[in-house]
Amino acid sequence: MRMGLMAGVAAVVLATPAMAQETTADRPFEGIYVGATGGYDVQPNDVNSRLLFDRNLDGSFGDGVPTGTGAAPDAFAPGYCNGAATTQLAPGNGGVCRNDRNGFSYSGRIGVDTQRGNIVVGAVAEFGDSEITDATSGFSSTPASYVLTRNVSWEGSFRGRAGVAVDTTLFYGTFGGSYAQIDRRFLTTNTANAFAVSGDRKQFGFLGGGGIEQKIGRNISFGMEYMYHQYNDDDTVVRVTRGTANANNPFVLAPNTTGTDFRRSDTKFRWSTIRGTVAFRF
Repeated sequence: MRMGLMAGVAAVVLATPAMAQETTADRPFEGIYVGATGGYDVQPNDVNSRLLFDRNLDGSFGDGVPTGTGAAPDAFAPGYCNGAATTQLAPGNGGVCRNDRNGFSYSGRIGVDTQRGNIVVGAVAEFGDSEITDATSGFSSTPASYVLTRNVSWEGSFRGRAGVAVDTTLFYGTFGGSYAQIDRRFLTTNTANAFAVSGDRKQFGFLGGGGIEQKIGRNISFGMEYMYHQYNDDDTVVRVTRGTANANNPFVLAPNTTGTDFRRSDTKFRWSTIRGTVAFRF
């Protein structure tokens, strides 16, 4: 009896490591991981992007800016471009407008997954940077150019993740909130008026996308991922005051001689990312 019991205990002890290994192999995406991403960001074309004006400073944008002499009804008749002006002249008048710049991005991440059968559910936190720059330009008949640009200084996100594992391959979707510092710059060839830029640089947004992750060995995985980023950037305003300009300057014409506010019409800052991923699972 005693010999039989001892033999049974020994069998269980010897079998335990094998059972643990089998359980781990059945759940290759279980546990905590750290990783990194690297890829390329691409922006959509902001068709018909322009500047919007608020002449009476009532917070409603869409007013026209007449010329000071009355020779033309619109001081911005030369037009606008979806990019950054490099001269004071509009493209139709011999000027050049530089396209928005796409660029590389990178990030670090930490996450945790739980796997039950083929279903994987988890969460991931990420922090990174991007090289993209987005611009909109307007041209006045003076002539002068007015350029608003924005780029991402840093971006953090916290997202859920869910997918289906096929052996050691995971197909997943991910979605969650994000928070970014968006740096803005304003440039103009108008040296007569005075300009002041206001607006919160930090913005909430969201990220969503999906990807594929392939386990290589016990701890390492590689993958490819698509992500869509979007932020509402509607509180950046440039106020134009008289400065050293004449009293009949278009920006300070009656009935409001204080000045004129303007902002860009494309208030959604958005882009897509294609990137590779690497992770180490503990």
